[in-house]
Amino acid sequence: MLAAAIVSINLALVFYTIGVWGEKRSGTLQNKHLMFFLIGLVCDTTGTSLMSSIAASGGNNAIHAITGAAALILMLIHALWAAAVKWKGSSSALSSFHRFSFIVWILWLIPYGIGVGMSMF
Repeated sequence: MLAAAIVSINLALVFYTIGVWGEKRSGTLQNKHLMFFLIGLVCDTTGTSLMSSIAASGGNNAIHAITGAAALILMLIHALWAAAVKWKGSSSALSSFHRFSFIVWILWLIPYGIGVGMSMF
């Protein structure tokens, strides 16, 4: 189960990063970016669920759990906002979305980094 969780979390990193940086580099929000956000969210949710099951049987790190839950919520809000911006097509909404997208990605890296750090010690 641990191997599947690690693969899922790392796939989330790959897909989410491709989506965020692809959207940032192109300056537009395309359907493929939204798909990468959603795939990243699904992978992260899967990995987090698996990791939660593992943590329930052993020790737990509260800061990792809290930041991980916050990151999942932000990813969900981000994906929903991306869909709304794509549907609405407003350039002003797109501009603020670009900033939010990068911030959510940076915040997502915090629990990812904590998890990597925890696995080393």
